[in-house]
Amino acid sequence: MRAISASYRSRVSSAPDPLPPTLAVLAAVAEGKSPGSATLREAVRALLAVLAAAAPGRAVEVRVPPYGAVQCGAGPRHTRGTPPNVVEVDPLTWVLLATGHLSWSDATAAGRVRASGVRADLSVFLPLLTPPTGSGIRPRQA
Repeated sequence: MRAISASYRSRVSSAPDPLPPTLAVLAAVAEGKSPGSATLREAVRALLAVLAAAAPGRAVEVRVPPYGAVQCGAGPRHTRGTPPNVVEVDPLTWVLLATGHLSWSDATAAGRVRASGVRADLSVFLPLLTPPTGSGIRPRQA
């Protein structure tokens, strides 16, 4: 049996840079186009990793089907079955929320977010990423 090198583990565990795929998704939306599924998947997964790092813990499960899910947030941890605090959102809405192009309150009011449980409000963590100045993509104004 071959030993796993340390360099292998670091490549597998490192979080991807969320900026390139996220900017590509936002640019497509700004042009009135549908983002490619591979780019959208990459952006969703990278932004979920940013959320997990920003809100360590396992009290809330955030699901963005079909691309990913993470557990995050301080509080009682969930280990089996359906967790008591769940957020489920479609991929494009997740990217818009994570970048500040859509507010949590607007998304929940419009039914774009399904959230259950007392800890399922992610508004304190959003936006996760603000597009750089000069990208031509404007985040939502507060």
